[in-house]
Parts: sequence; C-alpha cells; structure tokens
Amino acid sequence: MIDIIKAEKAFKEYLSNYDINDDKIKLKLTHTYGVVNASEYLSKKLNLSKEDTDVSRLIALLHDIGRFEQTKGNNDIYDKADIELFDHAIYGTKILFEDNLIRNFIEDKSYDNIIYKAILNHNRLKVQEGLNEKELLHAKLIRDSDKTDNFRVKLTEDFKVLLGTDDIEYISGEIISEKIYNDFMSQKLIKTSDNVTCLDRWTGYIAFIFDYNFKESLEYLKENDLVNKVFDRIKYTNPDTIKKINNMRNLAEQYINTKINVI
Repeated sequence: MIDIIKAEKAFKEYLSNYDINDDKIKLKLTHTYGVVNASEYLSKKLNLSKEDTDVSRLIALLHDIGRFEQTKGNNDIYDKADIELFDHAIYGTKILFEDNLIRNFIEDKSYDNIIYKAILNHNRLKVQEGLNEKELLHAKLIRDSDKTDNFRVKLTEDFKVLLGTDDIEYISGEIISEKIYNDFMSQKLIKTSDNVTCLDRWTGYIAFIFDYNFKESLEYLKENDLVNKVFDRIKYTNPDTIKKINNMRNLAEQYINTKINVI
C-alpha cells in the first residue's frame, strides 16, 4: 500500500535540509512537482489502476532526489559534467535504497524494485534490458513525464540556466553542428557529450520527442504546441541555422503526427 500523503510530507521534511529560496533548489522543486502532475495526467489518460497511479506519482516525486545533493557541488545542472561527474539517478537510488531513505516515503517493500529501476533508468539514453512488465511500464512512465515537464522548463527558465549564457544575441547567431543536426534528422536522441554549441544543446532538448513511449504524451505536446514554442523561443539569425531549424521543425511535426496515429 502507498500512502501518497505521507510520502509528500516526508519529501517536504527532506527538503528542510535545503534552502528552498535558492534559485537552483526552486528550479528542481518546481520541476519535481511538474513531473508529478505530468505523471498524474498520463496515468489518467492510460486508465491505470489506482495502485499504478500511486506508484507513478511516488516515483515522480522521488525521481530527481539526487539533484538536490548535486546543488552542493555542480552549479551548471545541464552541463555534460552532470553525467560524466555526477549521475543524479545513480546517486538518487543510492541514498534511497543503500542509505534506506526510501522507508521514510513508503513502508511497503514490495514496490522497491519498481521504484529503484524506474529512477535508475529515467535519465539514461535508453532503458536497460531485462526489466519485467511492471518495471518497464513505470520506467517508461517516468521517462515520458520527465520529458514532458522539461518542455515547460525550456519555455520558462532563463537561458543562463539552460544554456550557460544569457547572451541571446550570441545564442541566436550560433550554428548547429552537423553531427547534432544529422542525429536529429535521423530521429536520434542527442548525446550530451557531442554538444559543441548552445544550439546543439537546444536541439538535444527538442530531440526528447524521439524517446516518448506513449502517444498520449505526444498528444499533450501537440495539443499545447510545445515543440514549436521551444523552437520559437530563440530568434535564429544564422542562415544555415534557420534552414536546419525549418527542416527539424517539419520533421518533428511529421514524426509526432505519425506516432500519434501509429503507437
């Protein structure tokens, strides 16, 4: 049995160790609750049982718990060092299950494997093989929910936070590297380590669409025009970049429409 009210209270108690007025903490906290909301939306759309809905909500609440620890060392939360030096998913599972913090949120141990594997896999380039049906369901649910709220993040947060600079004139005039462009046009996720420019990183954010698991998630993006809004947040000035953006925009629209009708 999952007591969501108890879990949310325990989460607030955990946050008492941090300054919730700090901008970095605010960003992570807002994102966490955004993912919780996205998971509730997706669970309802998929007509999941109350049990699976509660599990999904708990996973969403805890999925980025390792991010809060990250604020103690790395200021650039989207830098490639995030993965190379500090994998917040791995750390999150460590403090939850090795340090036994999970028992603060749920007493029932029968859900531990589902929660562990969902959190561990939520930020990987692809889900690990060998998960059972229930583990795979919740790994897919948190990945979709996380990516959905990330589109909101890209529309609301400062460019300094997202791209490491708030020099919008510089960003607007940048190029998109050929490898990044080709990967996007091949409908691939973008490896953080391949990014060279700020617009490479921006392209990688939009490429999240290629890793959605449920058509209901893509329908949400389409209904709220989130992909176009993220594309349009930057006013590109480089002719080659403008051409690439138009091609990527058209591909993204075609991809989403196809997946909504096929998945």
